[in-house]
Amino acid sequence: MIEQRNVETDADILAVPFELPCGVVLKNRLAKAAMSDSLGDGAGRPTDEQVELYRRWSTGGAALSLIGEVQVDHRYPERPGNLVLWPGADNARLGRLAEAGSIDGAQIWPQLGHAGALAHAPIARPAGPSAFDIEGLQCDALTQSAVDALPVIYARAAAHARSVGFNGVQIHAGHGFLLSQFLSPLFNRRSDHYGGSIEARCRLLLAVVREIRAEVGSEVAIAVKINSSDQLEGGLDEDDALVAMSLLGDEGVDLIDISGGTYFPGAPASSDRRSSGPYFVEFARRARTVTDTPLMVTGGFKTRGEAADAVASGATDIVGLARTMALDPDVAAKWLRQDGADPQFPRFASPPAGGITAWFTMRLTALANGDEDNFRPSLSEAIETYEARDANRIPTWEKAFGIRTRSATIE
Repeated sequence: MIEQRNVETDADILAVPFELPCGVVLKNRLAKAAMSDSLGDGAGRPTDEQVELYRRWSTGGAALSLIGEVQVDHRYPERPGNLVLWPGADNARLGRLAEAGSIDGAQIWPQLGHAGALAHAPIARPAGPSAFDIEGLQCDALTQSAVDALPVIYARAAAHARSVGFNGVQIHAGHGFLLSQFLSPLFNRRSDHYGGSIEARCRLLLAVVREIRAEVGSEVAIAVKINSSDQLEGGLDEDDALVAMSLLGDEGVDLIDISGGTYFPGAPASSDRRSSGPYFVEFARRARTVTDTPLMVTGGFKTRGEAADAVASGATDIVGLARTMALDPDVAAKWLRQDGADPQFPRFASPPAGGITAWFTMRLTALANGDEDNFRPSLSEAIETYEARDANRIPTWEKAFGIRTRSATIE
């Protein structure tokens, strides 16, 4: 028997505003989760297409849009399509992006990223908590002085974001990037005070939170994206993640965004491990027992009913939508109406590694250009276009940031 849902109730649940501890109000319970849209110009600056993409999400009803992978240090980018908060940034363009994402009372925050050991090798010298030389991962170890300097680097980026019009930031401590690397015993094999117990592995992340709060004040929202687990043997597990979340709550974080998985070589994607339903709701219920900090859960939400159930049950306060909003930028507005429909997800048979991610990234480009109705590439075509675009940006990145990018030291 097909379940009959009360769509009016579902819409009402998701339409309720939510006030964060800092006083920032999210106008409903639906957020566009951070994705690496790869729409920067290759020199760390927003493009007209990127501005248009975030305008579409703000006018499409999202309470919050998170700009994925905004780099705090140009020496360690995830990809050459990332934005960079640095002294040479184009503040006018950043201001346009902040304005476009704030239409109709929406919030837009940059996700402060640092790829660390997973920095894009053609334009970086990857360095993380510990050195590795294995297939798929070659990186140096950051010195203690380099690690000690990181909280100020993050705080300067947060202050920069605030100065151009963003009134919140998300600290990226998930998915195997730098701060996630420090939390993970798989990446972090240090013997100094940044390694060892989970409390020690949290030390850098907590210092980043404190430094940002001291820099931006009490009225700017500070969120943290963190893994429920790395979903890989030897990585961060759920018990340690709960300790980290408790410690973050003690620091006065405004929102914890729960996700999972890592880009450590050989790790499966969260979508590969679970074929249907939200991925991290059950972990969020456990998290409620260790922290009173507001929660956002990201991953696997494909229907309004799933989103409403997660909020109504108390598992989460905010639902993060990534691929769902890539398929339909107006899905938030639709889900707040009684007649709103769920988007139709494509099916991919035997997808190659990285193919689905490339397909959705290029889908974002189509949205930015208003060309989504004509977007029909195969996965192999999406990968080819995605990789070629980044390869073409490498000279632009090197020119913008100079030889320091390739010769970056680990000091």
